[in-house]
Amino acid sequence: MLYHLLYPLHKIYSVFNVFQYITFRTIYSTITALLLSLILSPYLIRRLSRLQVNQRVRSDGPPNHRGKESTPTMGGLLILFAVILPTLLWANLTNIYVWLLILVTFAFGVIGFMDDYKKFIEGNTKGLRPLYGLGAQGFVAICVAVFLRYNNFDTDIAVPFLKDVQLDLGWFYLIFVVLVVVGASNAVNLTDGLDGLAIGPVMIASGTYMLFSYLAGHSKLSGYLHIPYIAGSGELTVFAGAMVGASLGFLWYNTYPAQVFMGDIGSLSLGGALGTLSIITKQEIVLIIVGGIFVVEALSVIFQVSSYKLMGKRVFKMAPIHHHFELKGWAEPKIIVRFWIIAIILSLIAISTLKIR
Repeated sequence: MLYHLLYPLHKIYSVFNVFQYITFRTIYSTITALLLSLILSPYLIRRLSRLQVNQRVRSDGPPNHRGKESTPTMGGLLILFAVILPTLLWANLTNIYVWLLILVTFAFGVIGFMDDYKKFIEGNTKGLRPLYGLGAQGFVAICVAVFLRYNNFDTDIAVPFLKDVQLDLGWFYLIFVVLVVVGASNAVNLTDGLDGLAIGPVMIASGTYMLFSYLAGHSKLSGYLHIPYIAGSGELTVFAGAMVGASLGFLWYNTYPAQVFMGDIGSLSLGGALGTLSIITKQEIVLIIVGGIFVVEALSVIFQVSSYKLMGKRVFKMAPIHHHFELKGWAEPKIIVRFWIIAIILSLIAISTLKIR
């Protein structure tokens, strides 16, 4: 919006020429999102507390989680607002990828809101039925794949560490998009179990894809690095910057001991956004590295459930795996910070794939 209002003025006042630069608009998108999160969070926390929209704790969970039941949740409402508004303010709104990402994030936020509403407002501890929740997520992901194909988006996927190697998935590309977007969304959701545990890696992954988006949208840099050039994808840098800012602002209040939790409305929407970013920038496989924490958390649940159903034995003391470390006696802040450190290392490894080819 500001881009369309102010950039045309550069013909009169040269200072407005800065609005043509994605880097400039990304910086201020990040700052805007950060300020929105910092300023509006106290108001939202008071409102959620007044409405008694508080966290529900698993009866079989770690004993030290009992004190979290008085902490308000559904703070993801503000994350959504703090991501979408700065994007609308600073991005080029003629870019189809920007609108696709906004709509996907909002759609996953609606699904998360419905799940949270059933759990925290209606008192239904199970929330949305898995069939409905996953079905809705799958439908949104299918819409993403169809939209991209309708706009002549290639069905190739890049292979990290290998120069100019791409696999054409053909019609399987639709299934691939669903797996990536829905998988990323639910993996972030499973990670959201400790104070600041999910939002930290989300912020790190968003920063990584901020770089990937910029490079993929730059013809010379993408050619130099031998990564797919996606015309227009550079504008997604503004969106990724808003994710970083919103995450950082939310972390101020979500860090241990948390004053608010994001709920499914936050985790599902952020995960869906990361999955869609990876699809558009054609860094889908690299998402496994960038989001390694989310992958391990999701796999720990899969292994735990499979092992118990097939052999009657548990692989971990409790799943997701962060609860396993809690029950082993690790302090919650230690688990959180160590997972953040791992997320940073994985992000650096992912960025290194740009040169190791």
